[in-house]
Formats: sequence, C-alpha cells, structure tokens
Amino acid sequence: MLVRPEPSQEAAPIWFVTKETWPKIRASLPGLAQAFASACGFEPTPGRAQILPGPEGEIDGVLFGIEGAEARARDLLLPGQMATSLPPGLYRFANPPHDAALAALSWILSGYRFHRYKSNNVDAPRLCVPDGVDAARVERIARGVILGRDLINTPANDMDPEALEAAVLTLAAQHQAEAEVTRGAALLDANLPLIHAVGRAAEKEPRLVDFRFGAETAPKVTLVGKGVCFDSGGLDIKPDAAMSLMKKDMGGAATALALAAMIMEAGLAIRLRVLIPIVENAISGNAFRPGDIYESHKGLTVEIGNTDAEGRLILADALALADEEAPELLIDFATLTGAARVALGPDLPPFYTMDEALAADIANFGAATEDPVWRLPLWDPYDKLLEGKLADLNNISGGPFAGSITAALFLRRFVERTKSWAHFDIYAWTPKAKPGRPEGAEVQAARLLYALLEARYGAQMLAKRGKKPPLRAGAARKIDPAKLETSVK
Repeated sequence: MLVRPEPSQEAAPIWFVTKETWPKIRASLPGLAQAFASACGFEPTPGRAQILPGPEGEIDGVLFGIEGAEARARDLLLPGQMATSLPPGLYRFANPPHDAALAALSWILSGYRFHRYKSNNVDAPRLCVPDGVDAARVERIARGVILGRDLINTPANDMDPEALEAAVLTLAAQHQAEAEVTRGAALLDANLPLIHAVGRAAEKEPRLVDFRFGAETAPKVTLVGKGVCFDSGGLDIKPDAAMSLMKKDMGGAATALALAAMIMEAGLAIRLRVLIPIVENAISGNAFRPGDIYESHKGLTVEIGNTDAEGRLILADALALADEEAPELLIDFATLTGAARVALGPDLPPFYTMDEALAADIANFGAATEDPVWRLPLWDPYDKLLEGKLADLNNISGGPFAGSITAALFLRRFVERTKSWAHFDIYAWTPKAKPGRPEGAEVQAARLLYALLEARYGAQMLAKRGKKPPLRAGAARKIDPAKLETSVK
C-alpha cells in the first residue's frame, strides 16, 4: 500500500509534465538533469517516463508525461504505469497529476499480482502518500478491488461453490454482519427453485448466501452478484474456446463482495444486504434441460430455451427475494452476456436502470473515478421477445440480436417494489494490461458505486450530526457501523 509518513528527502521526486508545463519544469531542474533529459530526447508525451540520474549515479528524479489541456480525454489512472516500470525504491509526487488520489490508487492496483500458485518476490517501487490524499480511503478501495480480483483469478477447482461460500462468510464475519446460507434441497423449501435447478447437477450443491450489515433503521441498499463458479453451458455445452475463461463467471459475486467490503469498512450509513446465489453449471444425469419449465420465486413460470443462459435464472430468484423488502436501491452484477462485449468491448460494461437520476449519477461517478460504464436502454418493444410458448417467460429471446438488452429485460420482470434498480453486465476481465488494470481479473463498476453511495449516504449521516460534508464527492467520511452479531445457519 502507500508509504507513511509523508514524503521525505529520501524519496525520489516525480514531476508530471505536459507540453504546456514542460518548459517551466525543465528550467527548474539542475543542469545535469536538464542535459540528460535533452540527450535522451525526452518529450512529455502521455505515458513516457524518464529517469534522471544524480551526480553519484543515484535516481535523482523522474519525469512522467501526462495529457495536456488540449487532450480529448485524460487517463486519470495513467500514473500507475510507473508501478511496473520504475526500479525499486521510494518515490513521491513532486507536483500533482490530474487526480492525485486516483494516481495513488492506480499505483497500488497496477502493482497487483496473483500469487497463490506462483511466487513473485520482485521488489516493487513504493509511493509516499501524496499531499492532500486520504490514504485510508485509497487503501480501502484498493483492498476491495484486490479481494475481488483474487476471487476471480482463482480457478474453479479451488473456487467451487463451497469455497465461494466460505469467502462470503469470511467477509461477513470480519465486519460482524448477520449471515445465513441456504443449500441444496433447502432451496426448494425456501422457494428458490431456479437457483436449485441450475446448480443441482454439480458435485457441490447450489446455495444462496445472504448477509446484512448496518442499522436496521438506515436506508436499505441491496447488492446481488452472480456466483456461477464455472459455466460449462450445461447441456447446451460451450465450445472449448468459450469455456476457457469460465472461472470468471462468478465475477458478479466478486464485484458485489468488493463493493460490500468498501462499504462495511467505511461504515456507510446504510442497511446493506448482500445476496450471492452460488452454483456450478455442470452436466450430469439430473442437469436441467432445454424445454424444462420451472416456477420462479416470484411465481412467474420460466421455460428453459437454453441452459447456457443460466446466470439470469439464479439472479431472477435472488432479485425477487431482494425485491420483497422494497429496498431504496437494488444493484446486481453479472458476467451475463457475450452480446455486451460485442457492443461495448471488455473495458466498458453496460448498465441498465429505469431511474433517470440514478443513471446520471452512475455516469458522472464513472467518469470521475475512471471506472467507466455506458447506459443501454431497457427497450420495451423487445420485451415481447421473451414471451414463452408454454410458460410466462422464456429465458432467451430466441434470436441473435440485442442479447444484453433482452437479458436485462428478463431480470426486470423480477423487480417491482424496489425504488431504484440498476443492472451491470460486466466482463470482469482485462485482456491486455493497462495502467491500474493488470491482465486478468478485474472488478468493474464497484469503485464508481462506492463513490456514489459514499456521497449519498455518508453525507446524509454527517448532516444529521451537524457537520458539513466535504465539497468533493467521494471524500472520506468516518462513520461507525452498527455492531451486529454474526449468525451463520
């Protein structure tokens, strides 16, 4: 994480330079540094770093190019690139980048490595806490993202339904949250037949983990995450190329847990509920089949058009259960459709909501936190594509078009009482490394939603205490969470 105490003389300074600021910064450098930069042909192009040597050959400083005023867009995570390119040592920001907090966060997240199966003892460069940055908040967010990445990166032989359940319960216990687990045939007794149907063919039985945190009188915010530990496609089996990354099909669950970890550590003034339906979509003699019909928790009957559209089935039961409480805000995350990636690529998850104010907030916080998402429409005319011939609904539209939209429309059928609902169709993977995003597992949309919830509910609690909230949305707020006993059933 970040180095404390505050930057010292031992830390090598990093100067952030643009085309506009380079002449002034160059003039302020010692003569040796100026001459070396010129000899190396340094130009302040975004992402270019130049190490400046001191008289004894030590690192005397670093120049790093960032976007100037004329740039169409700024990559606020770009400074994190130095976490994997600079030599080991201690560094500090000599002048601020575009966003010092995001630059520090990117430094931490860029240096992330998954070490469970392969050790990596390479020394990494360390960063001092930048001036004006709330290190505790930055590290809180980083810990949440790292938790989610570790879960997604773990292969299915070690992240099966039992292991994912254990991870959820561990997080709940760390924050004294009330937790309950419903497994196997008990899902039928609890009227969660779709979760049971999808997961019953696997060796490890399906389950739903449900935990709550915070004062019962606080506004209710519920998170639902798709926890398919491995998706073979079921009887509509996937080809090998499509199956190779299916360990990440529990990325929605990992994202919900990452966000929950941030919320609980900060003690936001909400009554948090987290619902994680956990299954493996496997094949055996009792696997659910195309053409089967099941009655959902909500009472709607669902005809199975394709067993590889299983994520929406387990989410349907979980969303219907969450909706019974009529929370103020209900958010679900799922690696749901390939159509979302065709439309927007791996870096830009679509989201869906009927709440215009919430949609605007999501877009704004996504841009401010460099956690981008893009709104797609819940296009009502496509809703009829989901009508079943023998049941109320089919779990697929039966055609090749608008797959992410029709999946979101399917989920919308199971949300009625909730004040505001948002669905995120995430990819949970970075195919090619970028600053702040190493190749591999990724937690998408959690950072933006943490900032949004922090601004909405943290500010409300501070106002009740007679304090003025910080002017900058998402600034750190210290709120003690309600203490609840842990109950695992």
